[in-house]
Amino acid sequence: MKKVAIHTLGCKVNSYESESMEQLLRASGYDIVPFSEEEKADIYIINTCSVTNIADRKSRQMLHKAKNMNPDSIVIACGCYVQANEEIVNTDDAVDIVVGNNSKINIVEVIEGYLKDHSKNAEVIDLSNNQDYEPLTIQQENLHTRAFIKIQDGCNQFCTYCIIPYTRGRIRSRKLVEIIDEVKGIAQTGVKEVVLTGIHLCSWGKDTGEGDLIGVVEALAKIDGIERIRLGSLEPRIITEENVARMRAIDKLCPHFHLSLQSGCDEVLKRMNRHYTTEAFMDGVRILRKYYDDVALTTDIIVGFPAETDEEFEQTRLFLSQVNFYEMHVFKYSRRAGTIADGMKDQIIEKVKTARSAVLLEMTKEQSGQFRENHIGKSMPVLFEEIVDYKGQQYYSGHTVNYLKVYKKVDEKMGDQLGNQTCEKPSEHTGNQPGNQTGEQVCEQVTEENLINQIVDVTIREVEGDICFS
Repeated sequence: MKKVAIHTLGCKVNSYESESMEQLLRASGYDIVPFSEEEKADIYIINTCSVTNIADRKSRQMLHKAKNMNPDSIVIACGCYVQANEEIVNTDDAVDIVVGNNSKINIVEVIEGYLKDHSKNAEVIDLSNNQDYEPLTIQQENLHTRAFIKIQDGCNQFCTYCIIPYTRGRIRSRKLVEIIDEVKGIAQTGVKEVVLTGIHLCSWGKDTGEGDLIGVVEALAKIDGIERIRLGSLEPRIITEENVARMRAIDKLCPHFHLSLQSGCDEVLKRMNRHYTTEAFMDGVRILRKYYDDVALTTDIIVGFPAETDEEFEQTRLFLSQVNFYEMHVFKYSRRAGTIADGMKDQIIEKVKTARSAVLLEMTKEQSGQFRENHIGKSMPVLFEEIVDYKGQQYYSGHTVNYLKVYKKVDEKMGDQLGNQTCEKPSEHTGNQPGNQTGEQVCEQVTEENLINQIVDVTIREVEGDICFS
């Protein structure tokens, strides 16, 4: 039995695809081992990323590290770095097999073909033409609390800084029936929360006419056992009055939305080829806060985009202070060969980018801290996911619906905090939202052994850093 180690770089979509490849290999008799120097593998799969030049470099480094860990091994380069740099990868002596996007489902056949003749055939599809959705899937074999579900691939936006439309191709939507079947399967294993992910998630259904993203959520909300549904990164233009009204009607949809802004200056947004204005973005924020009392809004921001002036950055800073996000992921602009922005004039020097980044990182630290402190004294349902060590004490760790991380001491009794919620035994307690409690029966006391993967009402008592303590 050959040993296979998989290392994943990049996004949640890559992580999903790596898990799917792992399951395909297991089903074909391969032994999956950790990617580490302690245990040599016969085959290494590096699921690469190419979102920036730095990501390209990390991908190359991991390919060479794999070959160095076992010079006799078979090293497979797959994913976005391959798609963007096929000629370079094909001439890399550290790489034995090349597999692009939309071909990962063939991983077993590709490996077995190589074992027969050792020919370095590239399995790379031209994604500039329309392609079908690659039907990768996962079955949760081990009990988890949360599962990421890929429902969409590709992007048609062509932001000037982004290579992804070239490495992932045009938008492709997974069939709704396939999404439902997968989620039903993982619900039967005990998973209570699913996170829908994709390269441009809001494009789901636009290529097939099967519906829209909110329709997917509406369908999944009907599945027994699934208590929470989260959405990955959203295009701001999906936030309209009509859409948010539909979203608010879905009790299982978590009020935690990541709206990718990138800049708070309209002129910079135009240079980025983003298809909205700051005014339109703010309208969406107001709509979300109108329908959700305690919504958590997060975003991505790029500082130091080509030709960004001090005045434009100041516009961004002021806009971000007005929006008041729960969290901001701040990135210094990184040139990416093959993109329009890479050839733009007036590239910003690193010193300036670092200074601007520091300003926004300090802002998000303050805003995040205030958001958490606003919840002190509130009782909130928490899905406990694992036990962690913190300052010599063991805690249950979990998240609220709006993604506050909550710690609860392991030795504390929880039975008196369950409230009068309908359930027959602790393992069936689902922690429904207020308004769904009938008071018909008091749950049995939840013991420490079964708090993991349970949703329990707790009161936030204090905040330390990014952790809320109950």
